[in-house]
Amino acid sequence: MSTPPGASAAGGGDRAKLMAAACAGTFVFGIAIAMLGALLPALFDKVGFDKAAAGNLFMIGTAGMLAMSLLFGPLVDRFGFKTFLIVSALLVVGAFALMTTASTYGLIALAAVLTGLGGGGLNGGTNALANDIHEPAARGSALNLLGVFLGIGALTIPLLIGSLLSSLGLSTILLLAVAMSLVPLVYFVMLEFPGAKQARGLPLADAAAVVRDPLLWVCGLLLFFESANEATVAGWISTYVQESTGATTSGAALILAGYWAMLMVGRIVASRAVGILGEMKLVLGGAVIALGALALVRFSSAGALVTAGVLILGFGFAAIVPTTMAVLGTAYARLSGTVFGLAYGVGIAGGMVAPWLVGRVAQASSLRQGLTLTVVCGVMVVALQVVTMRVRKGRG
Repeated sequence: MSTPPGASAAGGGDRAKLMAAACAGTFVFGIAIAMLGALLPALFDKVGFDKAAAGNLFMIGTAGMLAMSLLFGPLVDRFGFKTFLIVSALLVVGAFALMTTASTYGLIALAAVLTGLGGGGLNGGTNALANDIHEPAARGSALNLLGVFLGIGALTIPLLIGSLLSSLGLSTILLLAVAMSLVPLVYFVMLEFPGAKQARGLPLADAAAVVRDPLLWVCGLLLFFESANEATVAGWISTYVQESTGATTSGAALILAGYWAMLMVGRIVASRAVGILGEMKLVLGGAVIALGALALVRFSSAGALVTAGVLILGFGFAAIVPTTMAVLGTAYARLSGTVFGLAYGVGIAGGMVAPWLVGRVAQASSLRQGLTLTVVCGVMVVALQVVTMRVRKGRG
């Protein structure tokens, strides 16, 4: 299949195949973002490093994701999706393979960098692809549905660790992750993709106008604080649940799996609700729910309430990122890859700094004190969504 530059939607049959490929890639990205957080309690025992060093792992992994997110937009707008997605998938396969044998902090750090690079490419590339192959009215639903597969992937590793760690062992579970990461690679190699939207070169004047548009930066800031919270929860919640409730490693992994399951449920609901509530109200509602859940997790000392807060948090987070990206994808359709890259780049910067900062506070004081940052970020997400609604209304 070849579509002309600037085409925004594929035919029905091709769209279904490409959407399946995007879902497979997003599924593996979900595995990637949950991997380190789910493994962290076991890595503390196996390799032996402190919480500050764990925070450094989150930062360097997210730095790789940030670098790839900034690169992918201009690359896919200029050259198309196929080669970029193949390379991204190969990086993730290599990272997971390295994780199966890593026995030193240095090798784990290298695996984190490769995971960040490949995962950042899969995340940005598959979301931009799903945006481009759907008409504007269907993008919010499509991107939330794509996010369901992120939730399934993120659910997979903590669920396997929580239920099968004692019978299969960690190495076997990691080998299963390697096998699953090969699925999108096969899709990307076999399928043909839409042509590059800007095959004759990026329109620099249009790109400069986009960069000056306040909608991009208000949404980007919202994604900064939201990504800060999502990365912190993915990275630290298993350890926090163990420390605050006395749960076992397997029990904490199952609670983390419940968080991802609720995020998946939330995105299924959001894919339907966006047509009823509209994009702006859907994001605001999710942000308010998430803020209440963050306060419950941070300030409650009862194990049942902490667990409930973690589960509600997944539901609240669900619609925020994909629906915000759908707003941007429609506003800047001609440069969707570049805009997605900029927006994800700003967001990922938050995801890079916050888990590292929480690790530093946890090392100096306590993890509970470190999670105060999540409540602050939750307040900012609500406030910025109110501003986004006003900016978008002003655009007409």
